[in-house]
Amino acid sequence: MAGSGAYDLMQHWLVHVTAIRGQSVKTVNAYRRDVSGYLGFMTNHLGGPLGKSALAAITITDMRAWMAHERRRGLTARSLARSLSAVKSFYRWMSEIHGLEASSVLATRAPKFKAGLPHPVAKADAKTLITTAEFQSLEGWVGARDTAVLTLLYGCGLRISEALDLTYSQTPLPEVLKIRGKGGKERIVPVIPAARTAVDTYLRLCPHSHDPETPLFLGVRGKRLNPRQIQKVMEQVRMQLGLPSSATPHALRHSFATHLLEAGGDLRTIQELLGHSSLSTTQTYTAVDQARLMEVYKKAHPKGS
Repeated sequence: MAGSGAYDLMQHWLVHVTAIRGQSVKTVNAYRRDVSGYLGFMTNHLGGPLGKSALAAITITDMRAWMAHERRRGLTARSLARSLSAVKSFYRWMSEIHGLEASSVLATRAPKFKAGLPHPVAKADAKTLITTAEFQSLEGWVGARDTAVLTLLYGCGLRISEALDLTYSQTPLPEVLKIRGKGGKERIVPVIPAARTAVDTYLRLCPHSHDPETPLFLGVRGKRLNPRQIQKVMEQVRMQLGLPSSATPHALRHSFATHLLEAGGDLRTIQELLGHSSLSTTQTYTAVDQARLMEVYKKAHPKGS
């Protein structure tokens, strides 16, 4: 286990990223896991408890030893890059607050990895997925609920967590919604008529009572809907339709972005709608669009085959 000095520093840092930077619980837990693992390794690697001076004395060689250990443990290059990013964030905070010299850690290069492209669902398949979801439950209100959630994912580009964070006080859904996304970042999202209609239908059929701050989407026992239920519905539907395993709830968000781009939407607008902090994240959809165009070109051009 990491020495108490390092552990206390980590706890103070986590309070900082929660209170000051407004990071989500999920992100803070990932930071805690990544940095705790790093501190645990360094404690054993250096043969003693870690305080400020020991943390400052860590070299590039020590960092490489940690990264090699993580790869032997089965961590992918992408996951290791994420862990290193968390460690660097911790060190930057120590440098700013405690004047810690952190050049060796901050100079450590992340492993290279090829970012995977999003896997959108075809337009026709997206529509069929949503309409088929209605028939996965014997209870009509549950089918209407699942349809409403999936319509919000595809029609508004919401993350599943964002859809399930909606409350009854936000109904009837307006033409635009203020969504609080990752890191507490707010964005404005237009709500298409189909999504408003789907939510209205669900609420009309739902047997459970709602208070203003009650979660909009409820499970069969009247509690907040677990995202796993929506994932299970998607699994059932894609099996029925013969779609690949990449057809997940999150794929509907990818489809929202890809289909907007295909229709002539500009990247900056799509970035705002998705709540991406970096345009480079949104630019992955251009690669999807280009790949689709090349596939059509090769099939259609006389010399393409």
